[in-house]
Amino acid sequence: MCRIAAWLSTAKHFSIIGVSRNNRTHVEVAVAIVAAVAIVIVGGAVYFFLTINPVHTDPAAVPSMVAAAPAERYSGAVDKARNLARALLVQENLPGLSVALALDGEIVWAEGFGFANVERRAPVTPRTRFRTGSVSKTLTAAAVALLHDRGRIDLDAPVQTYVPSYPQKQWTISTRQLLGDIAGVHRPRGDSNDNLAYGHCTSLDEALKAFAGEPLSFEPGTKYQFSTYGWVLLSAVVEDASGELFSTFMNREVFEPLGMDRTMLEGADDDADTVSFYFPRAAMRSSLGLQIGPGADYSCFSGAGAFLSTPSDLVRLGSAMLKPGLLTAETITLFQTPLHLKSGASTEFALGWKVETIPLAGAPTRLLRHRATPTGSTVSLALLPDRSLAIAATTNVTHGMAVDPFALQVAEAFVQ
Repeated sequence: MCRIAAWLSTAKHFSIIGVSRNNRTHVEVAVAIVAAVAIVIVGGAVYFFLTINPVHTDPAAVPSMVAAAPAERYSGAVDKARNLARALLVQENLPGLSVALALDGEIVWAEGFGFANVERRAPVTPRTRFRTGSVSKTLTAAAVALLHDRGRIDLDAPVQTYVPSYPQKQWTISTRQLLGDIAGVHRPRGDSNDNLAYGHCTSLDEALKAFAGEPLSFEPGTKYQFSTYGWVLLSAVVEDASGELFSTFMNREVFEPLGMDRTMLEGADDDADTVSFYFPRAAMRSSLGLQIGPGADYSCFSGAGAFLSTPSDLVRLGSAMLKPGLLTAETITLFQTPLHLKSGASTEFALGWKVETIPLAGAPTRLLRHRATPTGSTVSLALLPDRSLAIAATTNVTHGMAVDPFALQVAEAFVQ
């Protein structure tokens, strides 16, 4: 018995040693794996940051091109704005930037900075075109306003009055509700339902098919919700009310009278003076590096987001929304007035324009604006009706969020 007990004790001792050695081996392997992963992550991070290759490193060296020399009385404001622009390109690693500002309907400054194409070092000029994304809606709103002025559109008539191919829904919707993003025209996709799927459309009828069969997502007038689909439907309203193709009406009745010769629907021609489109390499931050933007076909977006334009053309459109000319004074006021929901609450959104009051040059100032981040661009268009000022700024990278505050800084430099 003693021998058996001794043998068991010895066996147990060696078993414990074996288990201990086995655990130690596992621990050592785990540590080695963690160390290897850490080395890969750290090495990858080091490689990532070493290969950012900022487009611009010295604000003073950022190239620029002007449309024309600004008047002497604006020289101080222009110098300040140029410094802001060059600093922005370096700080945010923006490939290119274009800006234009109009006072009392006259463009007093327009300048392009940096590169329309980084690889070729092609410069941005005031005539270089950018994607406008949902800022296109302001152009479409102007067309609706023009047709309203001419008695061709009743803003409160059912939308099927102008687009009979759009099916009746559980509630009636009007052109006014579409303009104010309170119509409930969406194609549900979880929490984000305002963006069309990319694809190619040869007509507005094809674009409408993407959502025409969907029910309204809420009773019109009870909720404000940004809608791309609603503005595709508004493009069809313009087309039907005018009796001609949407693009034809826009070109002849809006763009030509305002001198907007650099604005057109994407895909309408092959213009070499359109920017190359870039996208942040990581975390939606251009400061972490750039990559060529993914391909995108905007043909189905029509007047909801398919226009290419320049800041100069955008401020021409903005100026037309500030004083009578293209439109009557009554219609201009109407399209600048925020809508109210059935609850009585203001949407703080007019007919195509976000309406705010901001501090500017030490005083509260009324602001109308629209912003967008389409694939490969960021666009800001702002109007200051009380100052008769319109400003637009664009960059050729998505998520250039600093562009919008930059535009307001420039505006402030001109009103002080």
